[in-house]
Amino acid sequence: MLNDLNHACFCLSLDRDALAQALDAQLEQPGLSALMRERCPSVFAAQPVFVAAPQLQRIAQVVRAVDSVVALPAYREQVLAAAPAIARAGLAGPQGVFFGYDFHLDEGRLGLIEINTNAGGAMLNAVLARAQRSCCPAMDMVVPTPASVTAFEQRLVDMFRQEWRLAGHTRPLASIAIVDAAPEQQYLYPEFLLFQRLFQRHGLQAVIADPAALQWRDGRLWLGDQAIDLVYNRLTDFYLQDASSAALRQAHAQQGVVLTPHPQAHALYADKRLLALFSDAQQLQALGVPEATRQTLLAHIPHTEVVQPRHADRLWAQRRSLFFKPVAGYGSRAAYRGDKLTRRVWQDILAGDYVAQAIVPPGERQMQDEATAPAMKFDLRAYAYGGEVQWVAARLYQGQTTNFRTPGGGFAPVYSGVDIAALTKPTLPSP
Repeated sequence: MLNDLNHACFCLSLDRDALAQALDAQLEQPGLSALMRERCPSVFAAQPVFVAAPQLQRIAQVVRAVDSVVALPAYREQVLAAAPAIARAGLAGPQGVFFGYDFHLDEGRLGLIEINTNAGGAMLNAVLARAQRSCCPAMDMVVPTPASVTAFEQRLVDMFRQEWRLAGHTRPLASIAIVDAAPEQQYLYPEFLLFQRLFQRHGLQAVIADPAALQWRDGRLWLGDQAIDLVYNRLTDFYLQDASSAALRQAHAQQGVVLTPHPQAHALYADKRLLALFSDAQQLQALGVPEATRQTLLAHIPHTEVVQPRHADRLWAQRRSLFFKPVAGYGSRAAYRGDKLTRRVWQDILAGDYVAQAIVPPGERQMQDEATAPAMKFDLRAYAYGGEVQWVAARLYQGQTTNFRTPGGGFAPVYSGVDIAALTKPTLPSP
């Protein structure tokens, strides 16, 4: 079983020197590797995670199932009726880049725990794939080749150009702004630099900007004297409500810029209350979801419900089997395992907007000798566009949730299809 490799295989690992070279080569100048070590030293895990091919196929099935439900007119009408007005504007066009479907995988049980619409890490994982060291031919066959990573990066650029075309433009995409609040202070700022250089290598003008630095004038969005065609949105101000997002909000409303991912995508996919709908057989049937799709969703999305004060006693009694998440939360902020709750925090949950989700334990990856180090937990993140999986990565951590603060943890490559027999067969001496 591939799970055995997660507990016993330490031979395939991250080559730190190759990683530093890959990071600096991406910018075609030294410095990025040093910035990564300073800013986010625990963003790359030391070991990969092994996942069986059928599990990866199931992940792809779940992603397609969710996307098919979101495409239903009845679903869109119901969800958007309760969403902010900005999410109801523009019912066709860009789909949204870098959806992140986060899964737990425990002893064969696969559970979709969250969907994000501005999932970070794709470019970091591309660089990570260039820096893996294998120990034997059996491992060589699962390590991504440089050509496969280059092809993945090309698909990412094509995705942004597709978003531009879906917005109705016929002239070529010329300029992209990567936008986040105080971008240089963001933990994943080095990834912004990687995206900027990727876009530039493909002939696009690319800038990194705080939304407050943008201006809306003459029917275009501007950063200084640079007109912006498309905004790669990394903001957690999902509905552009902050004062700093005013120019971007106006440009989006006037269709003066292509914004991806956009508020409607967040409303249709990432509001955590949707997990309650996706895990409710009656609601899915009422929306006209086909039987096979319903079964896929119900088998792989842990039961979720919106926390309501009238159910407080029942939820408190069941808390040890539940995980509580804020409806508008991100990055595991203010999320709690039920068995860790205090009465004070419980009152905050009841007073706020939360969902309660049945716990699916994360997988485990032993990083070295079990006698000297505890196992890392891991989740799986599937990056997807248009309902199709682009790349699957793991995130290793210790604690309640992923945190990128655990030494030896962080993003890890996911490998499948390893010939276990080849790994365990004794080597015969040459005749």
